[in-house]
Amino acid sequence: MKGQIHAFKIFDKNLVLDVGSGSIFEVDNIAYEVFKLLEEGCNEEEVIKRMAGVIDLNEIKEALEEIKQLIKEGVILGETNAESIIVNKIINENRVKALCLNIAHDCNLFCRYCFASKGDYNLKRNIMPKEVGEKAIDFLLKNSGDLKNLEIDFFGGEPLIAYDTVKHIIEYARFKEKNYGKKIKFTITTNAMLLDDEKIKFLNENMDNIVMSLDGRKEVNDRMRVRIDGKGSYDDILPNIIKLTELRKKDNKNYYIRGTFTRYNLDFVEDVKHLSDLGFSEISLEPVLAEKEDYEIREEHLNIIYDQYEKIVKEFLSRKNSNKKFRFYHFNINLYKGPCIYKRIIACGAGREYFAVSPEGDIYPCHQFVGLEDFKMGNVSRGDLDEIIRDKFKNTHIFSKEECTNCWAKFFCSGGCSAYNYKKNKDLNTPDKIFCRMQKKRIECALYLNFLNQHDA
Repeated sequence: MKGQIHAFKIFDKNLVLDVGSGSIFEVDNIAYEVFKLLEEGCNEEEVIKRMAGVIDLNEIKEALEEIKQLIKEGVILGETNAESIIVNKIINENRVKALCLNIAHDCNLFCRYCFASKGDYNLKRNIMPKEVGEKAIDFLLKNSGDLKNLEIDFFGGEPLIAYDTVKHIIEYARFKEKNYGKKIKFTITTNAMLLDDEKIKFLNENMDNIVMSLDGRKEVNDRMRVRIDGKGSYDDILPNIIKLTELRKKDNKNYYIRGTFTRYNLDFVEDVKHLSDLGFSEISLEPVLAEKEDYEIREEHLNIIYDQYEKIVKEFLSRKNSNKKFRFYHFNINLYKGPCIYKRIIACGAGREYFAVSPEGDIYPCHQFVGLEDFKMGNVSRGDLDEIIRDKFKNTHIFSKEECTNCWAKFFCSGGCSAYNYKKNKDLNTPDKIFCRMQKKRIECALYLNFLNQHDA
């Protein structure tokens, strides 16, 4: 695999990323221009020709010599033959690591942008029976191989509609995991409408992570996240979210607030600030994934969105040492202690080691594929998996995506979400262009913050 570099500017910094190693360093203006041309594919002669007359020839040659020395020393543009080794490892592994349990194909909200068709995934409204939940746990434990740490995500619809089922599955899993010498971690995603003191206490004690949905400012949230009667949900859910997050922070446990931004709040830095001002320190705001809708993100919005990400960087830095500090989910990149190379290449593991289970027990590659008949992979009651579909996902990685092969961001975005790629392009291996461009800007912001952190340490 040929080495790559990426040169970019953020505020006052000229930064260069060596894609293969993850090394990032600051350069002067002349070296930056040279690196940009090298990134475009120019050779030494072309660099000199394009820069001559603007920059002194001796300075250009000096920068080129320094870069050639870095290449010679293996600091940048090193080549690796890791591709075949990694792909073979992916193809030959058949372990199940995590399940997303769609506990309820029903919801007490009627969010306009809901990818799950207001909770039922275009299937019948249903609640997962306790027996199906037990079969799902059995399926995970039996198919996890030598993995010791496993994961269960409770999802919906709104999973707290089936609160008793959630409790039963956790109790069953705690009993069964001992027999296998495993440890199951639990996460739940909730809209917080049904939280009360009992549920807050139970979730805090039993969930390793809790994801709560809130889009930001009241007027923004209530435009999209509405109740079935059409009224906004902000006033109903905010007290519940505050109560649960305060308890999580007190007990030093994980949570995050997950929101969605649309074309109607392209000033979403204001929503990040609002969430931070409310005391939430773990924040994620995702772009809406939609097409042919009045709220969709379009190409003409991208420059505004880029500016918003940079404003979030500034806000992050300004609050870094205050009691309003926060982490923005998409800026969490650790170049030196981050995901292993396998994780960076295969992304989330959907359809390979991560699967979703419907209330009927049907298995899909992930929750985004639930309801798509062509992607039904089996049923937990039978304990089977369609290996033909699984093989499709094993062959969905950055080396199989033509547009990713020469992309500098491939080891950070892993080629994007397979479900979204399919829904937009009817192809698991064709990333969406708008999503890619947003991803690259977020990654540049994350790399900038990582660079500052490394040099402040």
